[in-house]
Amino acid sequence: MNNNPIYVTSPLLPALDEFNQYLKEIWDNKILTNNGNFHQVLEQALCDYLKVPYLSLFTNGTLPLIVALQALRITGEVITTPYSFVATTHSLWWNGIKPVFVDTCRAGMTCIEDYSDSTHRGMAPFYEALNRLSSGSEDDNLVRIAVFGDSFIEADIFTADLREMLQKRFGGCGVGFVTITSMTSGYRPTVRHTFGGWSSHAVTDSVYFDRKKQGISGHYFVPRSGAYVELRGQDKYASLLDTCQRASIFFYNRDSLHLSARVNKGESRNYSLSPSGGLQEVRVDGRIGSIRWTVDRADSTLFYGLAMDGKQGIILDNFSLRGSSGLSLRGIPQQMLKQFNRQRPYDLIILEYGLNVATERGRNYDNYQKGLLTAIEHLKTCFPQAGILLLSVGDRDYKNENGDLRTMPGVKNLIRYQQNIAAESGIAFWNMFEAMGGEGSMAKLVHAKPSMANYDYTHINFRGGKHLAGLLYETLIYGKEQYDRRRAYEKE
Repeated sequence: MNNNPIYVTSPLLPALDEFNQYLKEIWDNKILTNNGNFHQVLEQALCDYLKVPYLSLFTNGTLPLIVALQALRITGEVITTPYSFVATTHSLWWNGIKPVFVDTCRAGMTCIEDYSDSTHRGMAPFYEALNRLSSGSEDDNLVRIAVFGDSFIEADIFTADLREMLQKRFGGCGVGFVTITSMTSGYRPTVRHTFGGWSSHAVTDSVYFDRKKQGISGHYFVPRSGAYVELRGQDKYASLLDTCQRASIFFYNRDSLHLSARVNKGESRNYSLSPSGGLQEVRVDGRIGSIRWTVDRADSTLFYGLAMDGKQGIILDNFSLRGSSGLSLRGIPQQMLKQFNRQRPYDLIILEYGLNVATERGRNYDNYQKGLLTAIEHLKTCFPQAGILLLSVGDRDYKNENGDLRTMPGVKNLIRYQQNIAAESGIAFWNMFEAMGGEGSMAKLVHAKPSMANYDYTHINFRGGKHLAGLLYETLIYGKEQYDRRRAYEKE
């Protein structure tokens, strides 16, 4: 039996007789450092090999960083990574330079690219809000998120799971904002939504829509006498949704309004409201499993939506609008959004659009870029405290001339524009296409067992939504960890 040890690594050593010749020369000239002969020979050999005129050897990595910074007369701030040997940061501090830490991304993860710099319109407001929440401050114990998007997220697909993941970690309950009526109420699993007696108006309607009356969701609703809307919490799909601590309804009444609320099928609570010049909210607090709002009498009253929320933790509102490109956000009256912001101030606004913009051969999206930049500036004005995160369009596949499923070329072109939009507007960007798996990833989701997307090769289902929500959730948590680490360095 051979008992010779097997080493994990083994150094490459020259023949001892050959090495002794070099040692004898060193012993004779007594030059161990300070640019000795062998030092010069190695420098010249490396110059010849690399085809450069000059090269300088150092004994470690710290010294050349210090020398380079001094030689170039670098001052002020220098961008570096929080994940590095400690000497990387020390070389900056030793030269009186402030390190600015830029996130690196963990292997296998698609990280958020934050273009906000010092404007704080990227992820910083959201991460700061989470830190305040974790500190247990009673003055600011809610973190609000608004997700604006198209049919990709309707019926609470994707947002339901993102809400659940965040609420499990940071607290909170309820489904957030729900429009008065909805064409997806029958298959939204996170809340049972019933209604009757309403005239519904959406910005996507071709006729009979007054843009001046629309609310944050791009809708307004006109009640007939006896109109009702009921929400009942559900726990069949996501947890923390079967009950909430606060139920609200939002409206604008130019004349008197008589309204009633019935909680958990109990006695009705009646409200008589005088005319108001702005958006109003009526709240009901308690342990609420269901709530039914009834309009007993309304003269010139517009309704916008209702909500089931917690009093602390995470609130996530889904403002999906089928057929939307996101450009209609520009038309929501500024005053309406500002009033909504006073009642429901968001820490993070997520924009998910692109399905209704990308075309099979789309190359030029200049007009769309201009329009969405305007929409983002509009949101910045109306929600001055909020960070903004733009998601790229996901993968969308089609059959080419050979009958093979491929990513639409127009999708990848659009993503380049969306990234430019984020950079130009100084907000954050997440490449959802890349997170999904890139080229041909939608087809893989469709043909997964069980399937995670629909056979239109465009829309995800709830399983796919849970998958993507998990990817974004991990990215958000990782981004917060990086942000906290960077802030700790800055305070040193």
